[in-house]
Amino acid sequence: MRSAAVTANGDRIRWVELPGEASGEAPARVYVHGLGATSPAYFAASAVHPLLAGRRSLLVDLLGHGHSDRPEEFSYTLEAHADALAAALTEAGAQGAELIAHSMGGAVAIVLADRHPHLVSRLVLVDANLDPLPPTPGSAGSSGIAAYEEAEFLAGGWAEVRDRVGAHWWATMRLAGRTALYRSAVHLAAGTTPTMRELLMELKVPRCFLLPEADGPLPGTDALEAAGVRVVSVPDCGHTIMLDNPEGFARAVAAALAPTGGPAR
Repeated sequence: MRSAAVTANGDRIRWVELPGEASGEAPARVYVHGLGATSPAYFAASAVHPLLAGRRSLLVDLLGHGHSDRPEEFSYTLEAHADALAAALTEAGAQGAELIAHSMGGAVAIVLADRHPHLVSRLVLVDANLDPLPPTPGSAGSSGIAAYEEAEFLAGGWAEVRDRVGAHWWATMRLAGRTALYRSAVHLAAGTTPTMRELLMELKVPRCFLLPEADGPLPGTDALEAAGVRVVSVPDCGHTIMLDNPEGFARAVAAALAPTGGPAR
C-alpha cells in the first residue's frame, strides 16, 4: 500500500498500486470508488481482468474512506476531494491518467478533470452522479444521508442508514468516518456550480458514461453525445456494474479506453 500527504495537516490518501506499463502513450489508470465504498474492494478484480491488466493501476481510497485518513476538519466537498486526489496523483507521478470512477467517485473525477486537467487524459464514468439530488428522508443513498442534520446523523442517524443500505454496502460504508460520510453525501447531493453534467460536457478529454441497461435511457443522452460523451448501456447489472457483471464491465471499460474509443483489441 502507498500513500501521500494531501492536506496541510498531513492527512494521507492511500492506494493499492498494481505495477505495469505506464508511459506517455500508456498512462496509469486510476480507479475511484463511490460514497461509502473503497476502491480495492470494488475494482481489484476488474483491474486484473485480462482486458485491463498490464497497466500501472492505482486503486485509490478518497479521504474519509477505506484505508485513507478521516480528518474531522476536512470539508469533504467534491472540490476538496478532487484537490486532495490531485495531490495524491501528483505525488504518485500519475499525470495524464485514465480515470475509471464509480458513482460519487465519478463526480469527483469530473471536478478533478476540470480543476487539474493535466492529471486526466480519459474519463470512464460508472453510473456517476451528474445532477444535484434533493434530500430525501428514508432513502438509502446520498440524498437520504443529506436529509439529516450533521449532529443528528452522528448521534444515531447513521444506524438508520446502516439498516437501510443493507449488509453488502455497509461492509465498506462502516469503514468510512461518519463525519466524512455525512459531509460527502451532503455535498454530493448538492452538486457543483456549474453542475457535474455541465462540467462534463465542457471537458476536452475522451469521455464515456456507463450505465445499467435496465435503468433505461440516461436523461440528457442526446446533449451528452452531442458534446462528445459516449453513453454505453451495460446489461445484467445494477448500480455496481463492476460487481454485478464483471465481464460486461471489463469489456465496456476496455472499449472506452481503446485508442479510437472502439472495440478493445
